[in-house]
Amino acid sequence: MSQLKAGSTTTRQKVDLIISNRKKYSISAMCELLNVQRSLVYYHLNKEPSTPYNEESIITKHIKDIFRRSRNNYGTRKIKVELEKLGHNVSRRRISRIMNENGLVSNYTVA
Repeated sequence: MSQLKAGSTTTRQKVDLIISNRKKYSISAMCELLNVQRSLVYYHLNKEPSTPYNEESIITKHIKDIFRRSRNNYGTRKIKVELEKLGHNVSRRRISRIMNENGLVSNYTVA
């Protein structure tokens, strides 16, 4: 492993170093040496990559299409079911945010 000065590296840099060297050295030993919690390293190893912008626009297109096909009747619950049929796992909160950004309001919205 390369020489590290104590104050010159961030925790994120240390975690990246541990992840990149996990085939050569034990994660526990590197965590102890660099004073990083093991759970933090495993959290970063198991974390799903964030959604790329391209996929966000695809989901937005699907939401608009589903909403239009329902003649502006579907809300977040039914749109979520339709998206799951298409193979997209999207939360109702995210669907709601996308609907608000695009001005999509269900006909059955209660005031």
